[in-house]
Amino acid sequence: MSERETPMDDAAAHFSTEALGEAAGPGRYVDIDGITPAEFGPGLTFRPVLGQGVLTNFVNYEPGAKAPRHVHEEEQMVIVLDGELHFDLDGDVRTMRRGDVAVIPAWVPHAAWTTDRSCLQIDVFCPPRKTLLALAEEQQATGQQGRD
Repeated sequence: MSERETPMDDAAAHFSTEALGEAAGPGRYVDIDGITPAEFGPGLTFRPVLGQGVLTNFVNYEPGAKAPRHVHEEEQMVIVLDGELHFDLDGDVRTMRRGDVAVIPAWVPHAAWTTDRSCLQIDVFCPPRKTLLALAEEQQATGQQGRD
């Protein structure tokens, strides 16, 4: 931002109504409760929502559930909505609670687990996580991924 620009100038540009390209497709609304959770481990369920170039995954950990240490090529953000989650980000272990975010670049090892509390989190993957694409596409085909 230059000396002459103000935050309002940025806001005006941010909320511009001038289309500089073609719409990539119709928008849609998704009822998360209408998506059948897929169990990826004992007490660990995923409900992925697929966009054009991003995948958002609603993840529920029951007490004692875990996502083992792993890596992947997609960038990921973990956002805790409720409960408590222990997170290992390449050896840096922290307890995450409501409002906490972990940013995971491609190929960085990470793991997560709960102890005596459950946790609801959102994962955001860009590009969409390849291992969740088939599940999200199947749910989309059966009408679980929303309506126009």
